[in-house]
Amino acid sequence: MQHQKFSHSWALGKGSLMPQEEVLETGRRRKQLVIGIPKESKEDESRTALTPEAVELLTGNGHQVLIEKGAAAAANYSDTDYSERGGFIVEERAAIFARCDVILKIAPPVNDEIEHMKGGQVLISSLRHMMQEKEYFRRLMNKKVTAIAFEYLRNNDDSFPVIRSMSEIAGGASILIAAEYLSNQNKGKGVMLGGITGITPTEVVILGAGTAAESAARAATGLGAFVKVFDHSVDRLRRLQDILGQRLYTSIYHPRVVAKALRSADVVIGAIHLGTEGPRFLITGEMVSEMKKGAVIVDLSIDQGGCIETSECRTHKSPVFVKHGVIHYCVPNIPSRVARTATIALSNIFAPLLLSIGESGGIKASLLESPGLRKGVYIYNGLLTNSLIGNLFDIPSKDIDLLMAAF
Repeated sequence: MQHQKFSHSWALGKGSLMPQEEVLETGRRRKQLVIGIPKESKEDESRTALTPEAVELLTGNGHQVLIEKGAAAAANYSDTDYSERGGFIVEERAAIFARCDVILKIAPPVNDEIEHMKGGQVLISSLRHMMQEKEYFRRLMNKKVTAIAFEYLRNNDDSFPVIRSMSEIAGGASILIAAEYLSNQNKGKGVMLGGITGITPTEVVILGAGTAAESAARAATGLGAFVKVFDHSVDRLRRLQDILGQRLYTSIYHPRVVAKALRSADVVIGAIHLGTEGPRFLITGEMVSEMKKGAVIVDLSIDQGGCIETSECRTHKSPVFVKHGVIHYCVPNIPSRVARTATIALSNIFAPLLLSIGESGGIKASLLESPGLRKGVYIYNGLLTNSLIGNLFDIPSKDIDLLMAAF
């Protein structure tokens, strides 16, 4: 027999994750979670996983949220903002990792943080597996954690909500960054990005037609720039034009055509994921050398090694360099430039997810109900479940569906 009872579930719908009403069995037991938000130790990481409003939502549903002192200062949230909404401010960093059922952070935990974990917990963070070592995974496995990489989480339409959200921010911000470095204030050529009456508009070349490229194209056309988009897929180019509702200059990627476009470009946005096959770079150093002096390159693919041969990974403290007379901006974590906006976007995903885990009765029940959540798991109860990581680091991996049936 079922009675109608309303709860929050992680609705893996198109575009966003929102709390939804659902019918639950009366015998289902809710689990009260103790959620920990540590301060990010990575220097360039300014985002926080939950806003004060999200903490209020969670505490109002019976959960406890522990926040390390100053954890959200970089996103311009004070400790008081959290404590007034039911969060507990904790001064001792180790206590966050030792006391909480769920650890929620942005960057992957460092060795000291893993050491402080009590074991058997749920870890939700980014993975960035190409930046990890085999010992990192061994440490987590020894703690018997269930580790979820939020960049692998999926919606029902098989899209990646966190990646999409951060890509939207990075794409829009890339145009604003380019505008900054075209100005005299940043020793640029003194050109306004966009166009005004009587003056030829600036030209923006965008490599890729995905989410980041869409956001960049929207921002650039809104400012009045002349935009050219290149991609390997006609379908993606057609989809981009349909979404923006206007005709753009679009072309399948061809080196000669791209090289010609680069010679007149004022701004180049690299927003394409090359994967493991095909050419290492889409734009060679020779192509860059033929660009106009004072032009600006923003390589959004730098966290994957970059899609432009002259790109070099930099930090927010030293974000630019000049090569062949072209200004390069190559910082892998652009959303941290607008940490408050990024925090709100992440919180809109994580808060419903945590509510769903609690309503389901714990992580195992929630994983059974949500295929999209299972996609994010790379360690389940101390056992590696991601075959890609297993092959990369020579660690045996298991199928998560089989493991869940065994526990």
